[in-house]
Amino acid sequence: MTVCLRFGNRLASAVLAVAVIATPLVGKGQSGRQKESPNKKPPTRSGPVAEPQSERPRTTTQNQPASTKTTSEVDANDVVKISSTLVPIPVSVIDPRGNIITNLRLDEFELRVDGQQRPVTDLTRTETPVRLVMLFDNSGSLDAEREFEKNAAMRFFRRVVRPVDEAAIYSIETDSRLAKPLTANVGLLEQTIANFGRPAGGTSLFDAILGAANYVRPYQGRRVLVIVSDGIETTSNVTDFEDVLKHVLDDNCQVFVVQTGLYESANVRALTAERRMERLTNQTGGAVFIPKTVAELDVAFNEIASDLAHQYILSYYPAPEHRDGRMHVIDIALKSRKDVRVRSRKAYYAPRPGPSAEW
Repeated sequence: MTVCLRFGNRLASAVLAVAVIATPLVGKGQSGRQKESPNKKPPTRSGPVAEPQSERPRTTTQNQPASTKTTSEVDANDVVKISSTLVPIPVSVIDPRGNIITNLRLDEFELRVDGQQRPVTDLTRTETPVRLVMLFDNSGSLDAEREFEKNAAMRFFRRVVRPVDEAAIYSIETDSRLAKPLTANVGLLEQTIANFGRPAGGTSLFDAILGAANYVRPYQGRRVLVIVSDGIETTSNVTDFEDVLKHVLDDNCQVFVVQTGLYESANVRALTAERRMERLTNQTGGAVFIPKTVAELDVAFNEIASDLAHQYILSYYPAPEHRDGRMHVIDIALKSRKDVRVRSRKAYYAPRPGPSAEW
């Protein structure tokens, strides 16, 4: 990767326990062990969240991508329910010159959970579909270079959304809301961004993050949140950042942040927001970018698109004794190379014991 992170940084291989078969990943995997566990509804989140209008599962056929549709936009009722003990671990590996390494094998990775070496059972590449939600700040704290930010976000969608992917848009405002449901139609995504008016009101960032994570949870594929905001929180019903972080990890979301609006000298609120965004991205395996000029916004979006295009997705099935509902620490390394930088999620929350555990 050529941009400093400060510059501004399930393959749900799951078999549904009912008569619905989740589509296998498009990508080529190394190994392919699968587990089953019964379905249940996603847990209720504290604070306002965006739920699909129905919990009705989407019916798919074996070897048919779930993203294949007769229309360009995903119906709000069109949901894939996935149950598994699978822990997906998106991984980016960067060499000393900043280049992303793309030719690694499964047996070159080493996984440690709570300090103990554990087996990695699957490796797939970036053909795995992406379910991406952009959280775009429309609050009054962001006004400078507004049109450029909107144009950069639209160009990002053109680059990152492939035919197998879908993206949605959350508007961060006093009452944060889902502005555009998941769709593969880039034109609709661009139109939504273009139609955002002059920013105004409070910044319910925490509510938006929880809502977006909860919204994307039922869908298969890599779950990615891209936050375009100064990161300053003012009006959310949910006020505990630790609760936000827990739920994002629990929903297996990877978070990237383009922290805009920090063009002037830093203040205490901005520094607090910056530390929160760094922790959110570090724990989920993403990156935070802090562009200091408008030209650097495009570079930040391009770096996120490149990262998503070159990821490895590792799969880990926790042992029965680790299905305890607690947080477990993850560390990924390469066995043969110590000169590389490996970026991945740092933790996961285990399912509870019993037949009702869901990821």
